Parts: sequence; C-alpha cells; structure tokens
Amino acid sequence: MKHFLSALLVLTVFISCSSPEQEPVTIDPPKDYTVENEKEITDYIAKHNLTAQKTASGLYYVINEPGTGDQPTMTSNVTVAYKGYYSNGAVFNESTAAGITFNLQQVIRGWTEGIPFFKTGGSGILLIPSRLGYGSYDDRGIPGGSVLIFDIKLIAVK
Repeated sequence: MKHFLSALLVLTVFISCSSPEQEPVTIDPPKDYTVENEKEITDYIAKHNLTAQKTASGLYYVINEPGTGDQPTMTSNVTVAYKGYYSNGAVFNESTAAGITFNLQQVIRGWTEGIPFFKTGGSGILLIPSRLGYGSYDDRGIPGGSVLIFDIKLIAVK
C-alpha cells in the first residue's frame, strides 16, 4: 500500500507539472501577387513610355546610361544612389546623392539581380515584383505585395 501511495503521489506530481495543451498558431500562407504585379509593372512601363527588359525571374530593368566602369557581380560591394517609390509615385525611401555602400547579398533579390546590369557610372530603373522585394507580408512600412520601383545610379564597385 505504501508503494501504491508513493506511485500515486509521483503520478500526481507529473500530471500537475505538465503544461495545458495550447492551440496551434496558424499563419496564413503567402499570397501570390504574380499576376497583379505583372499588370502593375507593364501598365507603368506603358504609361511612362519606357523600354524595359524582363529577366526570367520577372524583374524589369531600364538602362538609361550603361556606365563605363567596373561591372558588379551578385556578390560585389557597391555604392548606389537611389530613390525608391511605388507605381503611384509615392516615395518610400531615398539615399543622398553620395549614395550608400552595401554588399549585394544583403539586399532584396531584385537589387541583387538588377544592379549587375549596370557598370560604374550607369543609371536606370529597376521595377521589382513583390516576390523579389519584400514578399506578400508588410515589412518596415512597405505593404505586402508591393511593386517597388527604384531610380538607381551605380557610383562605385568595390
């Protein structure tokens, strides 16, 4: 009987120490904005009479000035002056004329893929669908699914 009571006491302690079952957290799957982004980008290109190239990933780019210096790779450190805005013209970010320096592996995929189309001194426009930008979720004030447009000037490749 003594062993039975001891076993019952141990069992009671284990049961009382267990945590209650928690409801699983559900996260909505990311929304695919491919069709909407494509239309938004092509409408923007037509409205502004741009001659843009499209990559296999869906990035569009316009080279206004190709540049004459070094051409970066997807892993280069670069200095870029830029203005980022939505297709409605609202600016969400802008560098100084001196630009900012960063490694192309530490930025959104649209920049990693797009900046190497330019040589030092080159300038143009990157039209980036959300899947190559910040995706389908809000991020640092940028609404999920947003097409991002950047006027860029490649100042230096390091």
